[in-house]
Amino acid sequence: MANLKSLAKDTAIYGLSSIVGRFLNYLLVPLYTHYMPKDSGDYGVSTNIYAYTALILVLLTFGMETTLFRFANDGKYKPDTVLSTAMATVGSLTAVFLLLIFGFIGPISGALGYTEHPDYLLMMAVVVALDAIQAIPFSYLRFQKRAIRFASLKMLFIVLNIAMNVIYFVVLGKTSVFYVFFINLLCTSLITFFFLPDMFRIQWKFDGQLLKTMFSYSWPILVLGIAGILNQVADKIIFPLVYPDEAQANVQLGIYGSCVKIAMIMAMITQAFRYAYEPIVFAKSKDADKTEYYATAMKYFIIFTLLAFLCVMGWMPVLKYIIGADYREGLGVVPIVMMAEIFMGIYFNLSFWYKLIDKTIYGAWFSLVGCIVLFAVNILLIPTYGYWACAWGGFAGYGTAMVLSYIIGQKKNPIPYPLKSITLYFITAMVAFALMIWGENYLTSWGSFLFSNLMILGFVALIIRYDLPLARFKSKKC
Repeated sequence: MANLKSLAKDTAIYGLSSIVGRFLNYLLVPLYTHYMPKDSGDYGVSTNIYAYTALILVLLTFGMETTLFRFANDGKYKPDTVLSTAMATVGSLTAVFLLLIFGFIGPISGALGYTEHPDYLLMMAVVVALDAIQAIPFSYLRFQKRAIRFASLKMLFIVLNIAMNVIYFVVLGKTSVFYVFFINLLCTSLITFFFLPDMFRIQWKFDGQLLKTMFSYSWPILVLGIAGILNQVADKIIFPLVYPDEAQANVQLGIYGSCVKIAMIMAMITQAFRYAYEPIVFAKSKDADKTEYYATAMKYFIIFTLLAFLCVMGWMPVLKYIIGADYREGLGVVPIVMMAEIFMGIYFNLSFWYKLIDKTIYGAWFSLVGCIVLFAVNILLIPTYGYWACAWGGFAGYGTAMVLSYIIGQKKNPIPYPLKSITLYFITAMVAFALMIWGENYLTSWGSFLFSNLMILGFVALIIRYDLPLARFKSKKC
């Protein structure tokens, strides 16, 4: 119970920086979709370039975030030595990356369709390089369970980013996507500076033998990470390349990218849970009750992500105003993308069976298969169905990886997940969602909104009845 309380507390802290931060970032969506006209395609350019940077970030970090947890908790190595070795690896990869980008910016910008704007790519190259370097000390803060400092630095970046965007777009009246990238560069540089005191306190020591051992553990995680991030961003990379109307590609991608921002509420919850859960899993790996803990954590993760799904769907009449009116035609993809994010979160929970037995190659294969499914759906269906294919591609890709991980995991390292209870909650949530759709079609707008909230309250009542009985908190101390 103590571990579950620790998980809940850390999830709340990480969630504050993630959820509140993402919510504040949502304020940028109406700003961008108001000041960057849909027909300019600028929001689509932003969506496309950020997809590339997400992929590059995974390559540069080389799986060292998870690897740091694994070896810092091992007991054989000093945590500072593990940190030093991880930092040396990521720093070297980052230096090579920047040399290549600055040395070959002409051919690269031409190949990606940004011949007239190589400055976009140069700015974001520096941003992703700094993000990669920051990733390791951020992970070390999680290892040290310094959640407050972690959340503070994350929030500082977000507040600065929002403030500068408001100044440039609202006060100064800028309309170009150039300023989106420029502001990101300034804010990321400042956060990197704040890590310097932490770095000076580290006892730096590089261990070549440890590096070899860490590489053998991290390279499958790298493959896993590449496949995983492609499941998230491949649609935004592929879309301009296969959409039949080249002139409209960035416009349509902008519509999809803005609507997906609403669905990213699920990604926030998953991320907050991951930040808190990952260190606890590795620390608890030797405890006798570990499988029971993992099964319980999975159940509560699914319960509360389903509740979040219903809340977003029920409050869509309000949430839709996050994005500009010209972009709202793509809101139909939100439930599909949110369900794909739930699949991704379940897959993350399932992934620990192979991480804990040092068989991360399984994760690489599962994610690769899921990625192949996503690529196939996007390449084959985008020319006909546009951004709807992007949404269903993510759903199919994550779903495939999730099912494969569960089936093989139960054979290799079985965990007694409460499938009956999980299935009950899932079916109940889907029935509630179907009734919400019915209400939208047959009730007035206010009637539909109230009816949807009754469905949400019904789901909450189910949770309280079976898994969070109020009597427990009155009669027990956890």
